Amino acid sequence: MENETISKNFIENIIDKDLAEGVYDTVHTRFPPEPNGYLHIGHAKSILLNYGLAQEYNGKFNMRFDDTNPTKEKTEFVESIKEDIHWLGADWEDRLFFASDYFDQMYEAAVKLIKKGKAFVCDLTADEIRQYRGTLTEPGKESPYRNRSVEENLQLFEEMKEGKYADGEKVLRAKIDMASPNMNMRDPVIYRVAHMTHHNTGDKWCIYPMYDFAHPIEDAIEGITHSICTLEFEDHRPLYDWVVKELEYPHPPKQIEFAKLYLTNVVTGKRYIKKLVEEGIVDGWDDPRLVSIAALRRRGFTPESIKMFVDLCGVSKANSSVDYAMLEYCIREDLKLKRPRMMAVLDPIKLVIDNYPEGEIEYLDAPNNMENESLGSRKIPFGKELYIERDDFMIDPPKKYKRLFLGTEVRLMNAYFVTCTGFEADDDGTVRVIHCTYDPATKGGNAPDGRKVKGTIHWVEASQAGQATVRLYENIVDEEKGVYNKEDGSLNLNPNSLTTVTAYVEPELMKAKGYDSFQFVRNGFFCADIHDSKEGQPVFNRIVSLKSSFKLPKA
Repeated sequence: MENETISKNFIENIIDKDLAEGVYDTVHTRFPPEPNGYLHIGHAKSILLNYGLAQEYNGKFNMRFDDTNPTKEKTEFVESIKEDIHWLGADWEDRLFFASDYFDQMYEAAVKLIKKGKAFVCDLTADEIRQYRGTLTEPGKESPYRNRSVEENLQLFEEMKEGKYADGEKVLRAKIDMASPNMNMRDPVIYRVAHMTHHNTGDKWCIYPMYDFAHPIEDAIEGITHSICTLEFEDHRPLYDWVVKELEYPHPPKQIEFAKLYLTNVVTGKRYIKKLVEEGIVDGWDDPRLVSIAALRRRGFTPESIKMFVDLCGVSKANSSVDYAMLEYCIREDLKLKRPRMMAVLDPIKLVIDNYPEGEIEYLDAPNNMENESLGSRKIPFGKELYIERDDFMIDPPKKYKRLFLGTEVRLMNAYFVTCTGFEADDDGTVRVIHCTYDPATKGGNAPDGRKVKGTIHWVEASQAGQATVRLYENIVDEEKGVYNKEDGSLNLNPNSLTTVTAYVEPELMKAKGYDSFQFVRNGFFCADIHDSKEGQPVFNRIVSLKSSFKLPKA
């Protein structure tokens, strides 16, 4: 039990205390995204944390769209978010909600504050409100409209609802304290006029609640106990608490903040991704070079790998950055025993075995995963002409080079020993064909006389090889320059973020369908693209290379 307590994060400790003291008798969490873009890897941490806490304490988890801002929200984003959360394994059961479902209750809540003398209609412009707010060192100035009567405020607020005022002409503000050291408590705006069609409520409303007012009401209506959010909302917590207290909810929720998940050298800002999409630099919000959840799924990441990554990052109060290499480590760890290891040659050169019988094809046994026998084996064709990787042959190799060069013998994986006897090259020195002889006694890759070879290379048989498009990805930003250009705030894009090659692959790989993933021997893990793969014509995205210098930090 002692170890269990030590390993708990600070949120679990708060929940344990609340349950022990009878503050709450259950745990009810939620994930409340605004549907104004696709979710990214940082949101995955919040989803899995909120859902995980509900599971751990045998409680409930709600899915709620915080759709209080119709200017940026779309049904496309609603659907993509639902798909992402399902894919990550978070189950909201029958508890799918929209903030807009509560607009009537929010309006009544605002009326209640007006009647209590805790809210007023203000005619100041947005710029004037900003000027009146004061600074971190100087108190704000009260609005000249702050002391309107309850009756006048009720009438003006109703007229706002009826559409009598233009956007920005009037706002409803909470009446709190213009001298508060917390800027969020200086009579914040809680309702604004916005004549816009809402994706869920259509044209019913022309006034919309502000997030800081709406969010605590949503939580209270749904019976949320612990409102888990990221650290930037810490300064907003006094306003959150003020709203639920003044509206006299019987079991007010408790807001708890945790540190966001920051990944080094990645683009997560919605406006930057939107720009990349609109300018055609990427092919959508799910382009595999991005770290939206949809992009990671399309690239070939698994829910298990993302959960492992989130668990390794931990939950804390201190902001910090995590190296993208740790995410890559997690997908390697997840896939290495699950996926078959197949042969694909990404930069092909022909190899001819001069002493192999002309026109003969034999089928050799190959294990699907040498570390996991349960994945079984398959038959692969072998013949006189093969393709190997261009860098598996050198005319003038450096010391310790263990692959093919004149006179050397290597193992063709799962096949035979071959010895290089010559090559054909163009006038410019580019090698076109390599010639070898094979030792028929070494079938399966071992010599009866016990001789050893230093190198093993992979290959595909030429006559039956499939041709597949393979996409090799690098970071979309130039890591040496950093994500953002310091002079103009633009992105430092990497011109080599996508390289497309035509690879020769063993026949079995041509059957791959979208989201099928494999290890390509010696080349990395790859996934068939869900959009661009057609039957018999797969397009493979490289999920991650096989090797990395990354090591897990010691606990």
